[in-house]
Amino acid sequence: MTTRGVLYVHSAPRALCPHVEWAVAGVLGTRVNLDWIRQPAAPGTWRSEFSWQGEAGTASKLASALRGWHLLRFEVTAEPCPTAEGERYSCTPDLGIFHAVTGIHGDILIPEDRLRAALVRSQRGESELEAELAKLLGKPWDDELEPFRYAGEGAPVRWLHQVV
Repeated sequence: MTTRGVLYVHSAPRALCPHVEWAVAGVLGTRVNLDWIRQPAAPGTWRSEFSWQGEAGTASKLASALRGWHLLRFEVTAEPCPTAEGERYSCTPDLGIFHAVTGIHGDILIPEDRLRAALVRSQRGESELEAELAKLLGKPWDDELEPFRYAGEGAPVRWLHQVV
């Protein structure tokens, strides 16, 4: 079953751009040439975005292929399909990677066991419930990435199809 999604590379140093393309090409199984534009939110970095189509699980493979580079900020989304929920991955140099399952309307779906664990940590005084919920919803990642998202409005998007 196929799904589709979008990869947003919010900021990458110029020297890293070809490596990002090679990593994405390795996941999609096809040559990739991204359209890179300057990222005004972080002078000296570049951004790109494109839409992809592939098997369910492609978003996690893309996120895994890109997560090892410390200076890279990115997001990968995948739409739900008949065999899988949607997904969202966000990654920043300071916070690392965030993963969420998303429903058909893009809402984050938090598993019951993660909610229970957050409640237990807050009841033990280990953290505040509000902070726990913010982490489960990806708020720290959204806060850090928001300036990079605005800077990318109007960026070109290219559809890529995975060769199967």
